[in-house]
Amino acid sequence: MHTDGPGPGGPEAVPGEPHEDVPGEPHEDTVATRCAVRRRQLGLTREELAHRAGMSVAYLGQLESFSGDFDPTALMRLAAALEMPYDELAEGPREAAPGQREAGPHPLLAQLPEDECWRRLGTHGIGRIGLSATGSTPVVLPVNFLVDGRTIVYRTEADGAAAPAEGVQVAFEADHIDEQLRRGWSVLVAGTAEHITDPGTVHSLAARHGARPWAGGKRDLWVRIRCSEVTGRTIHTR
Repeated sequence: MHTDGPGPGGPEAVPGEPHEDVPGEPHEDTVATRCAVRRRQLGLTREELAHRAGMSVAYLGQLESFSGDFDPTALMRLAAALEMPYDELAEGPREAAPGQREAGPHPLLAQLPEDECWRRLGTHGIGRIGLSATGSTPVVLPVNFLVDGRTIVYRTEADGAAAPAEGVQVAFEADHIDEQLRRGWSVLVAGTAEHITDPGTVHSLAARHGARPWAGGKRDLWVRIRCSEVTGRTIHTR
């Protein structure tokens, strides 16, 4: 594509350009439609946008079509004129990172009964173990876990960061977030860590679905958390 000199001149319509001003007409998510939507949000005519970007209306139409080769510098000028990020104009808006969407209307925060806490823990396989050694900085680490009766079990390296000493107090947390419905839950467990050494128990746990750690490697230490307190909360909207 050849660059065009500055200037707002040129025809109002460009052959092959989408008719973005027709109300209710369906469009694919393209540079042209993203440009048209943003231009209307800013209250600009096509001529005004072309003038802002320092290009002719005809060249603006070529950029909007985004077919074949294009001039990234010119598209960058167009993004600046539209007051939007270059990547968003060229590729479309990116999905918001978890937790960055607006809160739902009329949120309700409620406590979960203990039985419901254990039921929800049983539906998940990734949680976070919280450890605090004397004289050391507390750490929170993700682990694959299983629910075994009313205990939490996971496997790790014997000398790894997620390996607590026998008998120390630990915390464990698992949660779930539904970004679309703006709802979720979390369960927090406090208890005492113990090492599982019985070969039969180790063999039985290792055979269960979800027992293999995602991190891989040799993880021969099985840890059981004997729970002293289990609390949970859920948030949803009316």
